[in-house]
Amino acid sequence: MSHTLPNLPYAYNALEPHIDARTMEIHHTKHHQGYVNKLNAALEGHPDLQNLTALELLLNLESIPDSIRTAVRNNCGGHVNHSLFWTNMNPNGGGTPGGMLGQAIDESFGSFVDFHKQFSTAAGTRFGSGWAWLCAASDGLIVTSTANQDNPIFTDGAVPILGLDVWEHAYYLHYQNRRPDYIAAFWNVVDWEEVAARLALVRAHETFEEMKGWAKGQWDSLKDALKKITD
Repeated sequence: MSHTLPNLPYAYNALEPHIDARTMEIHHTKHHQGYVNKLNAALEGHPDLQNLTALELLLNLESIPDSIRTAVRNNCGGHVNHSLFWTNMNPNGGGTPGGMLGQAIDESFGSFVDFHKQFSTAAGTRFGSGWAWLCAASDGLIVTSTANQDNPIFTDGAVPILGLDVWEHAYYLHYQNRRPDYIAAFWNVVDWEEVAARLALVRAHETFEEMKGWAKGQWDSLKDALKKITD
């Protein structure tokens, strides 16, 4: 199985003025495509690994040969993270979540305002390159950040339901060194319906271990959803 670049469910200019078209095009066709290409290259000569989904590779890093483990961790992480990132944004996004997601945020953080502040701080204070995340964990929702292309499913044992890329390539063309402005703009395109749907899928499982088992198949579900959108 060869890993492929997913199509975006919207046009490159759809998120303007918050995220500009040129940044989106380069980010998707150069950076994300680069992770896909390097992941496939790393897996050449390892047919036993080529049938695994991207999330299965991440969840079984300890079984990956030492000679390619770092390449798989970095490039598979980049592939998964970006695929989640594209689909938790929507040109009709923004606002505040209600329903089960809104209640879960209130229960875990006290209020949406407090969550907003904590997530923005995690994104703004991540040194160098990395990501900020809202995740479902065994004791509720948590905010965390990861370095480089690490994913919280193996750094924090939590399932990401919202992610923000704070690598400079995600914003520098438009915002230069003004990362806080980029973070503020991101809130205008968050697809809360998609985030709520991810939380609902997580909560459909009775235990956290079962939830992590479900996550192994999440990548196939994401690909199927993207295929339906782009067909």
